[in-house]
Amino acid sequence: MHGTVSPDRDQQIRRVLLLILGANLLVVAIKASVGVATGSLAVLGDLIQASLDAVNNGIGLVIMAVATKGPDAEHPYGHAKFETLGALLIVIFLSVSIFELLRGAVARLAEGSAPPTVSFGSLGLLAVTLGLNVIVTVVEGRAGRQLNSELLLADAVHTRTDVLITVAVLGGLILSRLGLWWADPVLAIIVAAMVGRAGYNIVRRAMPSLVDERAYDAQTIRHEAELVPGVHAAYSIRSRGAANTLFAELTIAVDGRSDVTSAHGIADAVEDRLRKALQFQEVVVHVEPC
Repeated sequence: MHGTVSPDRDQQIRRVLLLILGANLLVVAIKASVGVATGSLAVLGDLIQASLDAVNNGIGLVIMAVATKGPDAEHPYGHAKFETLGALLIVIFLSVSIFELLRGAVARLAEGSAPPTVSFGSLGLLAVTLGLNVIVTVVEGRAGRQLNSELLLADAVHTRTDVLITVAVLGGLILSRLGLWWADPVLAIIVAAMVGRAGYNIVRRAMPSLVDERAYDAQTIRHEAELVPGVHAAYSIRSRGAANTLFAELTIAVDGRSDVTSAHGIADAVEDRLRKALQFQEVVVHVEPC
């Protein structure tokens, strides 16, 4: 299937998102109970992160319903970039959480406060969420690589950050039990830095698709095209990618004495070679006489 995302890939991504959504909702419920019980700023910040994970999964399901549509009159190249848009929405949510965490942490450091009251039960519940997040990260990251999904990979990065955040929060709560009141807001600032780094990584991964960065250098495409019998030269080469779809456009020079049928057959052979050798889904070949 050229120019669209395979239905099977779409279904697999949706199944992964539904599975992760269920796990994230459980994590939200646990962290909410711990946050209310302890009053810890770091835990509440971690709760924001967990809540955003669940929201992101819901957005991901909606995005996938749009991204897998084929070309139409308004989107002749399909809707694959909507999947990249979903990844960038995650960055927006990350930015909101960074702001809230920093604002709360700075205020608490400036005003001073008593350390949060932390029970061993609360620490145990956070340890459970840590284990769930580790499982989610492994499952989602593996599925994202197998399905070449920007959305799943971006969300896996987000969840990996949650793992680090939960570890930091646990450390902060242990220090708080020792009477170090400043540990909680300081750990909240560290959490904000981790979130910012995750956002940067997501943007870096999504940017090539948004700015139509080349899928392959022109020399690689030219080499493959000129291996096809009847092609004298290949030039005016362009390529780009969006999610799981790669596009290429080029011009080939053929013998000027060739009839239309022969020239068309050579162009078809070039398209087939680029699809097989370089995994392009959509290839446009223009033919000119030598």
